[in-house]
Amino acid sequence: VVVVSLVSVRMMGLRLDLGLLLEPLGFIKVLEWIFSIFAFATCGGFQGEITLLVSCKGVENKTVTAAFAYPFRLNTVVFSAPDPKRCGGTWTDFYLVGNYASSAQFFVTLAVLAFLYCTAALVMYVGYMHVYQRNSKFPLTDLTITVITAFLWLVSTAAWAKAVTDIKISTGGSIILEAESCKAPGTTCLLDSVTRMGTLNVSVMFGLLNMVLWGGNVWFVYKDTNLHNQINKTSLSS
Repeated sequence: VVVVSLVSVRMMGLRLDLGLLLEPLGFIKVLEWIFSIFAFATCGGFQGEITLLVSCKGVENKTVTAAFAYPFRLNTVVFSAPDPKRCGGTWTDFYLVGNYASSAQFFVTLAVLAFLYCTAALVMYVGYMHVYQRNSKFPLTDLTITVITAFLWLVSTAAWAKAVTDIKISTGGSIILEAESCKAPGTTCLLDSVTRMGTLNVSVMFGLLNMVLWGGNVWFVYKDTNLHNQINKTSLSS
């Protein structure tokens, strides 16, 4: 267990207070910062491939491999002929189905922007909390961005989860049934292997975690705004 001691440094308006990282406002922001990294790393860093085992005229059990990766434009992934003679002229290059770039890029872009905002917010919390608390515009801006980001995490994660499901279908055994080259007389195609997509499932889980964190953090950010303070003053006056 690492205990963060309270340190105050005054230099050019900077008051370094690491103790704020142990409070809910700072601690949750650290978690958001970490999970945003995991979200865009697990999605944006994915690389996979599909291998078919093809037998046709003059070729027996030849592997044909097609690679795919972020941003998952599967309609550009091609299965080329297993031999220079193109199976005696019966082979026509075919592609996977689907373009999931919009969902993937939306998810990764949001994760990157959330990471950058969390970095800036942590600098503000740790070094300039006295400025943050004195100027009411900063807490209100923080609250607005937190609410919007929580909603965007919900939308992007739902879209990306649907895209992951469709990617699994598009890279499954159904590609053989749809390929005209595999239907040619004397040609057989078997699905040899597909890269496991557990990493993509993990990216969806991190999207859900980010949504929960940002949604829960709305309350802690709201407590530092004038809206919460005015309600408390009204209650005390009553």
